[in-house]
Amino acid sequence: MASIRASNVVPSSFPSSSSRCRREIMTVRATINMPKLRNGSSLSLPKLTTIGLVEELQLRSGYKNTTTTQFEKLSPSPKASDPMAIEKLYAIMEAVADRVEMHKNIGEQRNNWNNLLLTSINSITLTASLMTGVAAMGAGGAPLVALKLSSTLLYLAATGMLLVTNKIQPSQLAEEQRNAARWFKQLYEEIHTTVSIGAPNSNDVKEATAKVIALDRAYPLPLLGVMLKKFPKAVEPAVWWAPLQNRKTKGLGGRNNGNGWNGELEGEMREIVTVLNRKDKEDYLRLGKKALKLNKALAISGPLLNAAFGSAFAGHGPWAVVLGVVAGALSTVVNAIEHGGQVGMVFEMYRSNAGFFELMQESIESNLEEREGERRENGELFEMKVALQLGRSLSELRDLTASSSIKGEANHEFASKLF
Repeated sequence: MASIRASNVVPSSFPSSSSRCRREIMTVRATINMPKLRNGSSLSLPKLTTIGLVEELQLRSGYKNTTTTQFEKLSPSPKASDPMAIEKLYAIMEAVADRVEMHKNIGEQRNNWNNLLLTSINSITLTASLMTGVAAMGAGGAPLVALKLSSTLLYLAATGMLLVTNKIQPSQLAEEQRNAARWFKQLYEEIHTTVSIGAPNSNDVKEATAKVIALDRAYPLPLLGVMLKKFPKAVEPAVWWAPLQNRKTKGLGGRNNGNGWNGELEGEMREIVTVLNRKDKEDYLRLGKKALKLNKALAISGPLLNAAFGSAFAGHGPWAVVLGVVAGALSTVVNAIEHGGQVGMVFEMYRSNAGFFELMQESIESNLEEREGERRENGELFEMKVALQLGRSLSELRDLTASSSIKGEANHEFASKLF
């Protein structure tokens, strides 16, 4: 290392008599340590950036403003959140996660019920039919009586098991639990989003609690006493959400209220409600009625074939034997169609899909009926949610509403592309 030492450096051009120059010229004593340079080599120093810390943070954050005041104006103001509300929401999330696991496990259990009961009933019925045919070919005596008695008991046992199975509809129970697990999982994600990016308060806690209670009532876990009716008199959409508040309607008349809503978007949402009510929901309710009628017919004919024709005519003459054997075979076919084809599950699926469109309709109407635009959900975000729920892009959603408003009843296009 080389040392450069400077001391009492006074230029000769300045007069030594000038006191002012003496005060301005300071004695420089500096020791600079620097690496030795070879002959002909030059020293290159790194270029120093002149950007400030605030500007660097602004550029990294995506802000192009150069003043702290503008930066602060663009920064979102933090919302005050209630710590107790956050703690309660976390407790609700734990309960919801437990509900998801419970409904998932019970759904698998009841699906196994459907398979095991169907296999057992059909095996018993076919065995009873075989015994009836063998008894008709017997020479008589005690073996013939034993075969007739055994076939009758098997028919009666199969009839009793079939009555219970048709009453509870295991395939429909399994579909209910699958739907419950799905909606509880969606509720869990909603609460998680509220805690993550929102400012939770007591109203959020009440709303989440109401949704949990509504789901518990819509999809009960026990069978006795609270089981949903498997053969209702009227087919209605499934309802698993808390009732929405009734609000008065006030149109915006094309004015933008600053929350993403305007008159054009309101008209678009009203057209979507019309299409949902006229096409999608109505179609699934119609299909649900057909599935319910088919399920009722199969649920009645299966036990009737077993009890009336199978056990009653087992071994009482040639034609009675024929009726007993044929009745057992037909009963097996009916059971395979009803429970193997899971007609009850199909009915529940149609009812649930109709409920999904009912929920969309109520959600849209709830936003449209809110008088204060600022209390609505953001219009752009809400439009995107509706489009995704219907399996459409924003342009396809707008094309749907445009064609619906032009063609009216002549438009045969459904709103949803998912179901």
